[in-house]
Amino acid sequence: MTGLRARQKADRNRRILESATTLFREQGYDSARIEDIAEMAEVSVGTLYNYYQNKGDILVATVSMEVTEVLEAGELIVANPPLNVSDALGALINQYYDHSLVYLSKEMWRTAMASSIHQPETPLSKRYTELDTRLCAQVVQLIETLQRRGVIVAGVDARALGEVFFNNLNMMFIEFCKKESMPLEELKARVAEQNRPIAELISSVKRL
Repeated sequence: MTGLRARQKADRNRRILESATTLFREQGYDSARIEDIAEMAEVSVGTLYNYYQNKGDILVATVSMEVTEVLEAGELIVANPPLNVSDALGALINQYYDHSLVYLSKEMWRTAMASSIHQPETPLSKRYTELDTRLCAQVVQLIETLQRRGVIVAGVDARALGEVFFNNLNMMFIEFCKKESMPLEELKARVAEQNRPIAELISSVKRL
């Protein structure tokens, strides 16, 4: 029975998050109501409040679901990356970007970012920062893996370099979210172009 209850709880939680993201996209984050989210998820308002106190909690839970899935997919790339610095970075970063709008719209990302900055001591902000830290750590892991396999020169500080790559991909994602008209393919192309010169400098195998 414990396993059944856990599955039922997980199913309700998933329905709440999926219903919320649908309404956030259709109506806008500010306009979407808790009551409508509960109705779409087929739970009572009281049940919804057992899971989340407000829309902000639902939003950060959606960000967390997004990043968790991205990290799981990223683990496969880090474990067996392309043996070329630019290709490996592109595989991981594009996987992040391709998944970024599965659950969240640009407006929802902007709301989450703004909340984390304006209210840095809230659980939402701390969770957002934690997720960024985990993504950064995965990029560092990729650089370390490439270095161990002899793809990146031995003298490079893998941690510092991974942080540089992450900070740039993160900054460019913020710019992407700020510009509604900017397509995802443009974001990926610009980041790849920015990373390419650094990748060539640190690569132990020079292309002819």
